[in-house]
Amino acid sequence: MGRAAAADVGVALRDRLARQSTARMIFAAAPSQAEMLDALARERDIDWRRVTAFHMDEYIGLPSGAPERFGAWLTRHLFSRVAFGTVHLIGQEPDPDREAARYAALLAEAPIDIICLGIGVNGHLAFNDPPVADLHDTKQVKVVELDAICRQQQVDDGCFPTLGHVPTHAITLTIPRLLDAGQLFCVVPGASKRTAVERSLYGPIGTACPASALRTHPRCALYLDPDSTPPQLSPQTPARA
Repeated sequence: MGRAAAADVGVALRDRLARQSTARMIFAAAPSQAEMLDALARERDIDWRRVTAFHMDEYIGLPSGAPERFGAWLTRHLFSRVAFGTVHLIGQEPDPDREAARYAALLAEAPIDIICLGIGVNGHLAFNDPPVADLHDTKQVKVVELDAICRQQQVDDGCFPTLGHVPTHAITLTIPRLLDAGQLFCVVPGASKRTAVERSLYGPIGTACPASALRTHPRCALYLDPDSTPPQLSPQTPARA
């Protein structure tokens, strides 16, 4: 699954770079993305020097050098492995709202071409959990409080030892900001995600399952493994949202 997704991302990125001088990408930071990012770093004939990279969320309250920070995770898994032209990380400003505004301004400088993302066990996109998600958000980047299911996922994924270690707030790109991109590649492995995938594909489009909004995007590819595939789909059939 990871290799298949990375191959498709590589095709899309090479196509963009053949038609334009630069490309801009946003990446999710999560263990579910590790195999895809590893395969993407191995893709050939991509001029990464012409690519500007962003990430889609970051914890508030962790020290700047904490390995759990999403910027640090992406640096280990991707940003340090290929020579991006520019990497913009969400910083640790004393004023999170000011940092959100700064990052929103960077994102708004030019269109976003490609986003590599996943779906949370509660159906979140980035850190747009059901209690705070807004499919028509007027903000591009905002400060949010994380719900208990989202925070527990971070423990279950092995990112933190206990729930008490998981920050309660974060900076996240909003759903309209994520959907305002040329192509989306959504990689969702594991049995813990099956219910969220089913709700995303077949449930109502709304904030009860924020990932359902992916169905409104004209170029969103969804990659599943047998464990995350809902019963309505054959594991052998690629799913498209």
